[in-house]
Amino acid sequence: MPLYEHVFISRQDLSNTQAEGLIEHFGAVLADNGGKLVEHEYWGLKTMAYKINKNRKGHYAFLRSDSPAPAVQEMERLMRLHDDVMRVLTIKVDEHEEGPSAQMQKRDERERRPRN
Repeated sequence: MPLYEHVFISRQDLSNTQAEGLIEHFGAVLADNGGKLVEHEYWGLKTMAYKINKNRKGHYAFLRSDSPAPAVQEMERLMRLHDDVMRVLTIKVDEHEEGPSAQMQKRDERERRPRN
């Protein structure tokens, strides 16, 4: 099955547990449609570069999935309809990187990574 990486931003007035609950909810949507959530990370409440729907901050979440295209399309459709989700980005990748994402690594660990 194809591999995907998803990042979504949810509203700033949600609690941390509610924002993490969205990760579980959308992981269940993938599972119901024949896919699986390989890994997920909650990046926390971060300040955005510009306002989105009158919000200056947002809860960022990162998902790695192994799912068929219809499952990803259904999850994206439900994300776009969900009132708490402000932005969604999905990218198809050839393989998932091992370990934490660049966002979760310490600055000194990121600098040692080889650049292509």
